[in-house]
Amino acid sequence: MKKNLTRVLLILGILLVIAGIVFAVYGVYKKVTLDIPNPVATIEVEGYGTIKVELYPDKAPDTVANFIRLANRGFYNGTTFHRTMPNFVIQGGAKDGDTTASPTLSDLYDLDNVLNDKKTFESILEQYYNGEFTLEDDASTVITSYSEMKSYINENENGKSYFEKFLEQDYSIPGEFIANDHEENNVKHEAGVISMARSDYSSMGYTTEGYNSAGCQFFIMTEDNSSLDGVYAAFGKVTEGMDVVEKIANVEVYYRDTEVDENFEVPEDENGNQIASDTPKEQPVITSISVETYGVDYGVPDTVVSFDPYSMLLNNYQSY
Repeated sequence: MKKNLTRVLLILGILLVIAGIVFAVYGVYKKVTLDIPNPVATIEVEGYGTIKVELYPDKAPDTVANFIRLANRGFYNGTTFHRTMPNFVIQGGAKDGDTTASPTLSDLYDLDNVLNDKKTFESILEQYYNGEFTLEDDASTVITSYSEMKSYINENENGKSYFEKFLEQDYSIPGEFIANDHEENNVKHEAGVISMARSDYSSMGYTTEGYNSAGCQFFIMTEDNSSLDGVYAAFGKVTEGMDVVEKIANVEVYYRDTEVDENFEVPEDENGNQIASDTPKEQPVITSISVETYGVDYGVPDTVVSFDPYSMLLNNYQSY
């Protein structure tokens, strides 16, 4: 009787193991074969309408992750299209309306989450602080590890507040295009394609340094332009709302770049600052950007320390 019971239990055990294996294999198969749609961004522009953009994570994964993260955290809400050029592009997404500003790590992360994630905390500590973070309100204390940070917080009342500046670091993302050794991105800059704006330091002698300088600004093509192929990170394409894009491209601007000659007097704003060419007199406002990911978590992008050409030039000047 005991032998029979043992045999039955053994058979049941084997069957359960086989069932578990089959279930696991089926789960993997389902994930592999499931046709998950690409993420879709919805851009609402006040007074103009809706633009829908299919994103391409297989072509530019970091760029897409960055855009999704910023969009779904509300970063773009209230920003504008600050540069509009018929037969070329509309450009927007500048932080706080400042076209020279980069996003900061605080736009990607919540401080509480970072202070409870050893890997993320130490990655930021090493990359952005060279392994040493000096507390702003306690300059006598330098944090060099996750364990030191946790100990400090546990031992000091309101200890978290001493790390408020930890995420106030400008960041950029790697340029995912062919010229920057990202061969997977073969998306051409055709009408409707969305791509990341970046800095161009080639006039200062720093061509490749501009490759990894994109942060938050993006542009949408209004016409094909092959000169951008392989040197800017295209990461999606408009599927609905090209009529909205065209309306934005044709808004009234202060002046066009093509109007500038030696006799042209550049207009100034109320603070006496020169107004850039192709700036709309009334910048179209992005009410919101949200991205439907269909249940996929695209995570946080890899980031790089933003290049500072002026410090580089100063260092080079002082070296002589």
